[in-house]
This record gives sequence, structure tokens and C-alpha cells, in this order.
Amino acid sequence: MSETALPPFAKRTSLSLPWDEALGRAVASLKDEGFGVLTEIDVQATLKEKLDLDRPRYRILGACNPPLAHKVLEAEPLVGVLLPCNLVLWEEGDRIVVAAMEPRIIGQMVDNPVLAEAAGKVSEMMDRVLKRLEEA
Repeated sequence: MSETALPPFAKRTSLSLPWDEALGRAVASLKDEGFGVLTEIDVQATLKEKLDLDRPRYRILGACNPPLAHKVLEAEPLVGVLLPCNLVLWEEGDRIVVAAMEPRIIGQMVDNPVLAEAAGKVSEMMDRVLKRLEEA
């Protein structure tokens, strides 16, 4: 998918960095915004192990900002099905693509002003995460 055809549910950037450096910078950039990585799913390794498929690297980082997670879960416990905030990295040619969900779609799905406010904050935070990576 080209960056010009970006769907409204996602935001992304691409980097000209080695995989390990891009991954390390992504984790550091999340940390700079108050997120911790709760889960790390190596899709490439899982598909190789379970289906004997060879594919380019693809990693899902499940990130959480505890104060914001607490706030939205207090306002609407069911929103937990949409957590954590995922940051995804994959190889696309000689570039590393980094993408995140557009959190504001949560505010569109759930009629709750607390969630809409938090989603706006998380969206801005993810924008800064991606911007930091672009500047690397």
C-alpha cells in the first residue's frame, strides 16, 4: 500500500534504517511518550514455526500508556478490546515501515467524551512517535 493511499484508520512512516536500529528507535520513541511495550509479537517467526512460511520481518509492539489506559478503562471497560496501542514494523523493499492505528477512530465508535479526549491525546502522541522516527 502506498503512503498516498493511507486508510483513515492508520498512520505510518517509512525509514531507511537497519531493522534492529528501527526497532530499537521505535521502542525508545514510545518510551519517550510514556508508553511501555507490553507485548512483542514476531509474526515472521510465528508463521515460520506454525506454517513453515518464509516472509519478510513483521513485528507488532503492543504499547501501553498506563495513565491513559486507566482513564479510558474507568470510563468504558469494554474499550479494553481495542487496547493496547499497537505499533507495527515491517520490511518493505529496502525500507522499514512503521504504522499505528489512528486512535481517534475509537472516539468515533464509542460515544463517550472521556474516550474521545484520550484518543485525541494518544493520536498526538503517536504522531510524535512517528515524527521522531522520521527525524532519526
